[in-house]
Amino acid sequence: MKNLNDAKQIYWNPLVETLPLEKLKALQLKKFKRILKWAYERSRFHRRLYDEAGLKPEDIKVYEDVTKVPKVEKSMMRDIQRKDPFPYGDALCVPLEEVTEFRQTSGTTGTPVYQPDTWQDWEWWSEAWAYLLYAQGYRKTDRVFIPFGYNIFVAFWAGHYAAEKIGCEVIPGGVLDTEARILKIQELRATAMMATPTYVLGMADTAKKKLGIDPSKDLTIRKITCAGEPGASIPSTKKRMEEAWGAKVYDHVGATEIGAWGFECTAQPGGIHINEALFLTQLEDVETGEIIEEPGRTGKIVITALDRIAQPCIRFDSKDLAQWAEEPCPCGRTFRLLKGGVIGRADDITKVKGVLLSPSAIEEVVHGIKGLGNEFEVIVTKKGDLDDITLKIEILPEAEGNRESILTQLRDQLRLKTNLGYNIEVHPYNSLPRYEVKAKRFKDLRGKP
Repeated sequence: MKNLNDAKQIYWNPLVETLPLEKLKALQLKKFKRILKWAYERSRFHRRLYDEAGLKPEDIKVYEDVTKVPKVEKSMMRDIQRKDPFPYGDALCVPLEEVTEFRQTSGTTGTPVYQPDTWQDWEWWSEAWAYLLYAQGYRKTDRVFIPFGYNIFVAFWAGHYAAEKIGCEVIPGGVLDTEARILKIQELRATAMMATPTYVLGMADTAKKKLGIDPSKDLTIRKITCAGEPGASIPSTKKRMEEAWGAKVYDHVGATEIGAWGFECTAQPGGIHINEALFLTQLEDVETGEIIEEPGRTGKIVITALDRIAQPCIRFDSKDLAQWAEEPCPCGRTFRLLKGGVIGRADDITKVKGVLLSPSAIEEVVHGIKGLGNEFEVIVTKKGDLDDITLKIEILPEAEGNRESILTQLRDQLRLKTNLGYNIEVHPYNSLPRYEVKAKRFKDLRGKP
């Protein structure tokens, strides 16, 4: 590995993080063939899937053959679970007694999927997070506060263990409420934190409004790792967080069934690196299924966790949308960049009044207007045969005098950025829902009674 005491070292694993692309692809192909064979021999689900497609593991000979392997969707995993070996069903590749960790997906897109991991898998999780935390500047000198209710969602569990692996001191803020967490950060002079963008902004708001604490001046947090939402890759949201805390904010992308596969580095290049040592990622045209190699073209992320063995993740259709960056990152990593991080989800982008709409575009507008609160809510309904879209917002108390100017700016920016008109509802400050984990701000009620 590397010398953890070398403050100038910017790579967790210098060898693989700077491998030439062809060598990196060769490593990925070797690992892909291994996990494919493992799943075919041990998972009833994968063997059935591949047999039905007429595919055998030995058919994968070169990197380009990877696309021959059928994709897996989350709905397929839901269908095979809650049966023997209970509760994981047909995709489990190890004896039940080797499963040491249980997690499940958040259920925001349907019935939760159960995720078993062996101890080896859990070490792999920590290693993936160690790559990203080290790339974001976490070192042995950091005292890391984690304001996360430790539970069955994976969230920041692996971040906790990876921070320990790096040598950081970790403060678990599990059962504390928001005010107590802020006071504990102040008391112990924590230097780093992990949370969702929504909660990062919510904590700053609580600190100022209820405790009279300005996080940018009165607290010592200097770096924040975000996950669970796209906010840290949305420029206006990132700016709000960095200004509120006086800290650098970094994005991270992962999923319970995949792992921690993407991260922003200290160079903040306007995108995220894919951890290509541990994951094989392809962008696929949403309409045609064609593999996208050129920059600037949006595609759907299809991803393989190359080393996860209990319940393999092979050619998983993440539904996340992204595009390759044009230039390599100045940090020197050869891991490829996704420009702007994950820019949306295929199942989030919906057509309203004939226009394709992404919720992240609305967030970019709301968080880019001074005087608006951090929280908002979007509701799409039908009025007769016509779509109707309502945006609920809050105006900061100190900005009430500029209400008309703020609303005019909001309407203009929404029309410019989304090509849609909205019914704007101004709600009393602090009345819209607040979230600690994944915010649920977009509600499409068309077709519902």
